[in-house]
Amino acid sequence: MRFTFRQLQYFIAAGEAGSITLASATIRISPPSISTAISQLERELGVQLFVRHHAQGLSLTPTGRILLREARRLIEQAEGLYAAASEAGDQVRGELAVGCLVTLAPMVLPELTHSFTAAFPQVTIRHHENHQEWLLNSLRRAEIDVAVTYDLQIPDGITFTPLASLPPHALVAEAHPMAGRTAVTLAELAAEPLVLLDLPMSREYFLALFMKEGVQPTIHSRSPHQDVVRTMVANGYGYTLANVRPRSDLALDGRRVVRVPLAGEQAPMRIGIATLAQLRTSRLVQAFEEHCQSYISDARIPGMDAPTAEQ
Repeated sequence: MRFTFRQLQYFIAAGEAGSITLASATIRISPPSISTAISQLERELGVQLFVRHHAQGLSLTPTGRILLREARRLIEQAEGLYAAASEAGDQVRGELAVGCLVTLAPMVLPELTHSFTAAFPQVTIRHHENHQEWLLNSLRRAEIDVAVTYDLQIPDGITFTPLASLPPHALVAEAHPMAGRTAVTLAELAAEPLVLLDLPMSREYFLALFMKEGVQPTIHSRSPHQDVVRTMVANGYGYTLANVRPRSDLALDGRRVVRVPLAGEQAPMRIGIATLAQLRTSRLVQAFEEHCQSYISDARIPGMDAPTAEQ
């Protein structure tokens, strides 16, 4: 065997990105190095892996698609050697696939994973940000090792360890008549235009809050992107409901939003760690869970105003 794992990694990066330039930005290796590695791999295997399009990236050949799948499998098996060595020597090393709910990821994930890799420099973390349904399905298929998410419709077979509770609140523009209120009821909000965060399971949670109070919200618009929702609210389109509590009260366009507590007893969302119950917990996953438990609590949440600290 005269090809290297590094050549396979560069091939995988280029195949997934569809571009040498994008692969370079992803794995932080110069484009000439990636291009050379792929050419050497093609010569060694005697096949063409890509069709090169001038100034338009790469397309995998039929053979390239087959070999990309096998290359991924080979790299996963190689990484399994690190995991086995870690288990045997009680070391924490290897690659960890961490999923995170897309609404939490911009605030929680950077500090959480950076501090973990600083403590365990032989660990590499792959981030996967998505909605709750995708995270749960990916855990079931063992495509991710662990998910940082909410306790939204956690099914049998998924173990969830709660770490912190986030009660819901209303978010309004700075000039909104309710911006100065100490609290607002869902009945009062129901007649106002709602900008709904339209993500699987998240939207059901928010709409269920109104159902519990016996009122129907007036949905003005929907978006699956939290930043779009915040910016629409900041521009006066209406209000939204949220659980996350960013330390910044600015939308991306620089306009200000204001948090207003909801009156009454409202079901909070709980941030926690989700794993596949039937999968044996590795030393690496165990170390990450312990790290999350030390970093996330009702008194402190990375990137957010923790409810108890604010009180």
